Amino acid sequence: MNGNICNNLNSAQLVETAIRRGEGRLTASGALQVTTGKYTGRSPNDKFIVDSAGVHDKIDWKNNKAFSPDKFNQLYHRLLAYMQNRELFVFTGFAGADAGNRISVQFVNEFAWQNLFVRQLFIRPELVQPELTPDYKVICLPGFKADPELDGTASEAFIILNLEQRLVLIGGTHYAGEMKKSIFSVINFILPEKNILSMHCSANLGAKGDTALFFGLSGTGKTTLSADPERRLLGDDEHGWSNEGIFNIEGGCYAKCIGLTYETEPQIWEAIRFGSVLENVVVDPVTGRPDFADDSITENTRVAYPVDYIPDAVIPGVAGHPRTIVFLTADAFGVLPPIARLNADQAMYHFLSGYTSKLAGTERGITEPQATFSACFGAPFLPLPALRYAELLGEKLKSHQTNVFLINTGWSGGPYGVGQRMKLAFTRAMVTAAIEGRLEDVAYQLDPVFNIYVPNSCPGVPVEILTPRATWADKEAYDRQAGKLARLFAENFSRFTADTAPEISAAGPRG
Repeated sequence: MNGNICNNLNSAQLVETAIRRGEGRLTASGALQVTTGKYTGRSPNDKFIVDSAGVHDKIDWKNNKAFSPDKFNQLYHRLLAYMQNRELFVFTGFAGADAGNRISVQFVNEFAWQNLFVRQLFIRPELVQPELTPDYKVICLPGFKADPELDGTASEAFIILNLEQRLVLIGGTHYAGEMKKSIFSVINFILPEKNILSMHCSANLGAKGDTALFFGLSGTGKTTLSADPERRLLGDDEHGWSNEGIFNIEGGCYAKCIGLTYETEPQIWEAIRFGSVLENVVVDPVTGRPDFADDSITENTRVAYPVDYIPDAVIPGVAGHPRTIVFLTADAFGVLPPIARLNADQAMYHFLSGYTSKLAGTERGITEPQATFSACFGAPFLPLPALRYAELLGEKLKSHQTNVFLINTGWSGGPYGVGQRMKLAFTRAMVTAAIEGRLEDVAYQLDPVFNIYVPNSCPGVPVEILTPRATWADKEAYDRQAGKLARLFAENFSRFTADTAPEISAAGPRG
């Protein structure tokens, strides 16, 4: 390769280079703003795992798309030819704050801003050791577009994991999140084989050393609720749970920032400074100020920043076993209780379900709320069968007597368009009560439809909103909507019924 190789540049050098090359612009706060073209989010239909002999029997092929080893090698050599005589940016860092359970990863990028992104999202080598020999390599070349007929891809874009060769190829898409999530998929392949649960969750730590985990799909509040001024952040998205405790897989955060304000999320607001990367956020051309309310490029606006941009973050990101786990959902049907306590069987059921909902109007053709189920709150990133991760969770819940709560950050008093979204202040009060053990001695009632235990009171939360049916003016409409969602739960869970204990299947809604 005869091009100019820029190896492990620091943040200032990468920002300067990105601006020089016209890849982005500085905003008033010092963050680098970039746009990613037509790909403003992940492209799940373009992600593949190479079906090699060494991994074939381990992969859940119902959840993952296979790619030919021969086609992979052919595409790899085409990429190598594309890389000739180009300026390339290389960063080598860690995935995994636990020294005994980490991998080193080398990223090769054709854009300086994407190299800055991975430098901020993963654990930087200067914080640990000066030189690394990578265990895995990611080659990300957005300017290279695949030919589906020649290369065997689904489109011009591709994200292909070769777990046997320890190599990831990404092309045709400028969305930087593909790099982050491809390594998460790798981690989800590696850690369970070591009896470590890899998790799509955020985590924070209390003053008394109590760890809390927050599971949830995009838009449910995982990043927002873990960035709590009263607690120390471990990480906002990916963690492992070993026999020693919890550890962050990453070294940075990747927060959604649509609608961001200082009043609601001061920690994230103040993290948007020099070294941070703003993706697809509209910026005023005169003042350089971001407009976080503007979704004209995409609703999926993002900011990437190192975790140490959050005050008093836990560095390195390791902590003890969690005392509390929170499953977050944004129920646009408006029927799930805002908070419920789950027993072990209910926790397993809702972990395997991984429910949230899409909103009417957010995608073409969606005119009413749609249920979305993603096993383990992260199905697109799970190479192994979902039950393997669920079994590990069940074992750890039992061993450490961890409390589990389901919190609905979605709608109350009616579905999206009729009711109101739960106030963030109320959600934070519920999270605080759950984590601090203030719901241990309150009375609970069993929700007759969703079969979960709802507290009769919660500090800082109006009693009248704890029972969803009571918040609806039309009670019969609530019953119809609740029954519909309960049936969707049952329909989704039917794929797990044959392989799970009867008591877990029975722990779901009763539509």
